Amino acid sequence: FFFPRMLYAALTITTICWLVFDTAKQGSRQLISFGGLVMYVLLMFVFSKYPTRVAWRPVFSGIGMQFILGLLILRTKVGFDVFNWLGIQIQTFLEYSDTGAKFVFGEKYTDHFFAFKVLPIVVFFSTVMSMLYHVGFMQWLVGKVGWIMQIFMGTTPVESLVAAGNIFVGQTESPLLVRPYLPYITKSELHAVMTAGFSTIAGSVLGAYISFGVSASHLLTASVMSAPASLATSKLFWPETEKPTVTLRSGLHMAKGELKNLLEAASQGASTSILLVANIAVNLISFLALLAFLDSALSWVGNLFEYPQLNFENICAYVFMPFSFMMGVDWEDSFIVGGLLGYKTFFNEFVAYERLSKLIHNREKGVSMYINGVKQYMTVRSEVIATYALCGFANFGSLGMVIGGLTSVAPSKKKEIAGGAFRAMIAGTVACFMTACVAGMLTVRGLEVPCHILLGNAFNSTDFPANSTELVECCQQLFTSVNHSQEVFPGGNYSLSAWKGCCQILDRPAFHCT
Repeated sequence: FFFPRMLYAALTITTICWLVFDTAKQGSRQLISFGGLVMYVLLMFVFSKYPTRVAWRPVFSGIGMQFILGLLILRTKVGFDVFNWLGIQIQTFLEYSDTGAKFVFGEKYTDHFFAFKVLPIVVFFSTVMSMLYHVGFMQWLVGKVGWIMQIFMGTTPVESLVAAGNIFVGQTESPLLVRPYLPYITKSELHAVMTAGFSTIAGSVLGAYISFGVSASHLLTASVMSAPASLATSKLFWPETEKPTVTLRSGLHMAKGELKNLLEAASQGASTSILLVANIAVNLISFLALLAFLDSALSWVGNLFEYPQLNFENICAYVFMPFSFMMGVDWEDSFIVGGLLGYKTFFNEFVAYERLSKLIHNREKGVSMYINGVKQYMTVRSEVIATYALCGFANFGSLGMVIGGLTSVAPSKKKEIAGGAFRAMIAGTVACFMTACVAGMLTVRGLEVPCHILLGNAFNSTDFPANSTELVECCQQLFTSVNHSQEVFPGGNYSLSAWKGCCQILDRPAFHCT
């Protein structure tokens, strides 16, 4: 009776102490992310289907798993290096798809970047996943991850396996792992199955987002962290009120394919991706065309009220800005992230990540922060939080796919699926937001732009810049790069003005700065 309560009390005290010491070291921005996490939990509880029937173990355990995973990956050197290495290896592996694209579409295939560079990655990844399923590796991996969540969170085998499967496959493929058991699951379990699909992304499209220039390591981390978050939000938003029928893991067998050999599995994986690739392409064509029409119409309406800059992104930005700020996004960037969340919710995450990639490229190129009063890029911290918040299939387009896909494999649950899908989409959205809050709590501030660009912009102006932490760090890095030489020579990526400016800021007598 006392042990669980003592454990929860110890975890609470530990979290509070950690927040106090971490805030003293990193600054107060982490507290906003923590406040956002608490706010989302309270909102889900207030609008819960059965608030008085909430079982808190899955909720707190899911948030705890999120925090532990985030702490290991984002704050420990070993965890960060491992996921960074995995991200680099995945990027290298996905580049092999260029060979096939180059052969089919010719030497200038990159001229049509999305069609001939990004979409072939989806085909290649689908082929590899099909082969891994055939040899049984994916079933083994999903089973182990699902077992860990089941033991730690106290969730049922069906919802645990589907949540684990959604880390690697899409929202319509993961329920097929437990297809024989879908007619017998409870309404709460069905809600958890749908929520897990909305709060994560498929491995096949993960490669596409990486090709946009979004951080591979953060996308991988977001996919892993959102799995326990999906079960936590689901059990909070739609608590279990029935007795689950499928409870013994020993009696749960994942569905397997009927393919004869590895080559047949590879061929089927490639063929299966045809529908996915076509779906991505036609949706982007239609959504971007619809978005252009909406922006034009809204601009016309705005002109009538002397507000010509009115567009869909601005409307979404005002709606989602409070939510993005509570995740820990800098206030001046919350308007931009709010617009991205609107694109993701009302269109799809492809459109949102494509917009985010442009902001990332603008920062890396060192363009002016403001052009005609419009901000051209965000801080690295805001980019990281946005990457986590967008990493899920929770949008109105996916709503129809989930209803259609699940109804086809469990027709007896058609009424329950249609009745709970919208709530599941909201729960999936909040799960992504909670993952972003945890990332905001754990993300350590870094340099926002490359040092040679920062120094060049700072010292090329007429006014001498005020000393800042970023300037000092870059100047220290600059002096370190000359390997303790007694003479400073301009060279590499650094301009002469950068060298002279750093000499004035650091006042280094050991160097012949004159």
